[in-house]
Amino acid sequence: MVKRTMNDPAPSPSPGPAGSEIGAPAARVLRRFRLVFNAVKTHFQQVEKKAGVGGAQLWALSIVRDRPDIGVNDLADAMDIHQSTASNLVKTLIARELVAGARNGADRRAVQLRILPAGRTVLRRAPGPLTGVLPQALASLDERTLKRMDADLARLITALKADERAANIPLGQ
Repeated sequence: MVKRTMNDPAPSPSPGPAGSEIGAPAARVLRRFRLVFNAVKTHFQQVEKKAGVGGAQLWALSIVRDRPDIGVNDLADAMDIHQSTASNLVKTLIARELVAGARNGADRRAVQLRILPAGRTVLRRAPGPLTGVLPQALASLDERTLKRMDADLARLITALKADERAANIPLGQ
């Protein structure tokens, strides 16, 4: 038996069958994912505490403020989410009297959205960035890094056998 001293590095766990310890490279990446998810979670908790709305609602509210008379489909495109998800966000914002929806155009089915004074108050109280920390951080990265991350995450998503439809659900919801 080999005796370790306090200065000896701990042995790296070796990859094994499901349920066993993971290897050192996988553990490092797992810790990095935890850092990312916890940074996002902390931001959303701060948003909820200070502004009283969820992160996705805050983002939607900021887009409606910046683009008066935006429709639900354009809001969905701006947030890169499914139209039904945007519609649900809008229903909540209207119910809380943060935005108003009007049917003004030739197509009476389409709703144009405008921010209300209570919505502006929420935005003033909210910690930035209004889009969320992850979209802002991603937007700050160069194209080469984003392409590499996209390819690597695609491999991870395949290994997870993740439901691709979940890509259109905002994290802050």
